[in-house]
Amino acid sequence: MAYEEILAEIENGILTVTLNRPAKLNAFTGVMMAELIDVFGRASTDDSVRVVVVTGAGRAFCAGADLSAGAKTFDFAARTDRPDRQAGSGADIDWSDQRIRDGGGRVSLAIFECLKPVIAAVNGPAVGVGVTMQLPMDIRLAAEGARFGFVFSRRGIVPEACSSWFLPRIVGISQALEWCYSGRLFDAQEALQARLVRQVLKPEDLLPRAYEIAAEIRDNTAPVSIALIRQMMWRLSALDHPMEAHKIDSRGLYARGSSADAKEGITSFIEKRPPHFPEKVSSNMPPYFPWWQERTYS
Repeated sequence: MAYEEILAEIENGILTVTLNRPAKLNAFTGVMMAELIDVFGRASTDDSVRVVVVTGAGRAFCAGADLSAGAKTFDFAARTDRPDRQAGSGADIDWSDQRIRDGGGRVSLAIFECLKPVIAAVNGPAVGVGVTMQLPMDIRLAAEGARFGFVFSRRGIVPEACSSWFLPRIVGISQALEWCYSGRLFDAQEALQARLVRQVLKPEDLLPRAYEIAAEIRDNTAPVSIALIRQMMWRLSALDHPMEAHKIDSRGLYARGSSADAKEGITSFIEKRPPHFPEKVSSNMPPYFPWWQERTYS
């Protein structure tokens, strides 16, 4: 897959997505947004992809939005270079216009919708959208020198990329608010203590550890089960009663119980051999999937 501002390489069932503007610390642009949305959409439908690993080229993961437009960076009504984001100004703004939607949020939603596990390998600074885009990723690993910052209040704006939904679920409301109120930078150890990241590693061990986790998933699990589990965990934890989760759990167990994958999972266990799951995400998702009502931006 050829892109301008990201790299996408598949090897042994693992798709590595690398933010690739190292001279600009992988600062986020409209081009990068479109390419990330595309690559995660492709990953969902590509059966050769079992796990996605996301990292950054050079010494940063992502330094946040590209600020090269200066004071007009987020003033899209005043930016002649971004007609795609102009939805009026002042009293004339149509707040339901699709052009108002923030780019980081579009990426976060694409990651949220992905049917493959996503691992972040945070190799360096991750600020603004550089950290909020990680929140819908399932497992976050950080190098010792990584730094994080929800800096929006210091730039006169607000958190984006659906982070007001994701961040409190990951670290709790108090920690989420303290980081967003202060806008300060914090190191990988603080991120680990607050459970924003799963593990802190030496830089040379970061990607090997990400690939080790990815390989464990790839080698031992059924792709269709993983796709269902990912959506169940993210979506059902936000519902207002466990009965709603019970309904989907029950459908999943009933549907998967008669599948070729379930037969192989049990048989391989009894025969003490590695499993070879035959079913594919592209063609064998159960008939009740997707169970949620389609939602649009309005």
